[in-house]
Amino acid sequence: MPPVEASQSPPVKVVADYREAGSGVVEALRQIPDVQVTVAPLAAGDYLVEDQCLFERKSLVDFAASIKDGRLFVQASQLAAAPQLAAIILEGRARDLEGSQMRRESLQGAIISLGLIFGLPVLRSLEPGETARLMLYAARQLRRCGQGAGAAHGVRPKRKRKRQLRVLQSLPGIGPRRAEQLLASFGSVQAVMNADAEALQTVGRIGAKTAAKIRDVLQ
Repeated sequence: MPPVEASQSPPVKVVADYREAGSGVVEALRQIPDVQVTVAPLAAGDYLVEDQCLFERKSLVDFAASIKDGRLFVQASQLAAAPQLAAIILEGRARDLEGSQMRRESLQGAIISLGLIFGLPVLRSLEPGETARLMLYAARQLRRCGQGAGAAHGVRPKRKRKRQLRVLQSLPGIGPRRAEQLLASFGSVQAVMNADAEALQTVGRIGAKTAAKIRDVLQ
């Protein structure tokens, strides 16, 4: 990927989560002309670019670990529910996974779930510098397409709702109708995640067994 050159456009504003301070990506961003980087806590994702694009960066080793401990899909739920466009960047080389004991099928299954169920594109990068450039290219492509903050307001609510429903439909026993009912009743995906089994049973025809299965998955 060629270097990102300076332009006459306004600086690209990036907020990096404080946990990414030592990742190498923040340093790479600061070396690119016309980029303003702020390090601050983010509720979801690792990088917020232009207040439009939310990126979760994962090394391949961390990606494999997050599949094993279930952390990946909690993070995916948070990204899918965010009002911004969101994507996951996988950083590293295939050899990084040597010794991880992670089956190729498991990795592929996770990537398929991220794309089809959560609606999150999965992008590939070899190293921190390429990750930085990848995020900036995405932001500048949105600028060129005219999808600035004002133009996007009309479509974001529909996109967000669609993602929320996809996330809820990934839960055991939850189809399109029950997903609609859960979202209408609790108001957000996060509220559904925080609801106990008794609260879940107040929605539609969700029974004790289904509610217990949902809580088991979320925990």
